Amino acid sequence: MYEAIIISIVVLLIAAIFINALQQHKAKVDAERRAEAAKQRTIIDETENVIMACSNMPISPRLMDILHTRVVNALRIYDELNGSAETKQRVADAEQRTSSGSDKEKLTDFVLPSNDKLIIQYIQAVKKLRVLLRSEHSRGKVDSKVYAEEDRQLERLQIKVNVETLIKRGKGALQTNMLGSARQYFEKAKSALENQTQHDDYTKNRISSLNEWLEEIQSNLKSVNAQDRAKKHEEERDELDELFAPKKKW
Repeated sequence: MYEAIIISIVVLLIAAIFINALQQHKAKVDAERRAEAAKQRTIIDETENVIMACSNMPISPRLMDILHTRVVNALRIYDELNGSAETKQRVADAEQRTSSGSDKEKLTDFVLPSNDKLIIQYIQAVKKLRVLLRSEHSRGKVDSKVYAEEDRQLERLQIKVNVETLIKRGKGALQTNMLGSARQYFEKAKSALENQTQHDDYTKNRISSLNEWLEEIQSNLKSVNAQDRAKKHEEERDELDELFAPKKKW
């Protein structure tokens, strides 16, 4: 009798431990699933935001395809973890966009945004693009040669935004006759271009233009300095004339 009771208690204890272990394992699996789903959700959102930001940027069709594929892959994983009719439709739509190649012929020209706020957003978008491209490459989703070529293009785009921003500010300083500030902006832009390992037509043309502007500024500064010296000399001469002028007799 007592042995049966003890056995029953032991069985109940083992069963309780087993059930508790199962519950803990299920809770762990659910937590991991939610964490992975949240991770994929973040990947989808950030990539789609970058795709939207690229609408007016000179991004290659190949890079756009990489971004759309990144979204498709993340949506598929998300669908496996948290499938719903809405998610399945999003997967189908994303796959359709990727296969149709709607962006394959789209490559806009570079246009500097109209104000500093938009310029900052533009630069942030380029930096984010490079981060996403590096991430896809590290995951084995992008070939090393493709990664190197696309990252180089993004780096050149980033330099172009910085240079054109400096030139814009330099021209603004010229309009207000702030020659010293204008020279500093142009010198920074020239230095940024000269530090590039490979010089294309844009780099060569911009360096040539910057040299012309800097020479013009230098000439204007010499003219201004000469005028200042002449004015100062005239003022000093007037003071001497007044000092040595014959005193009036009263």
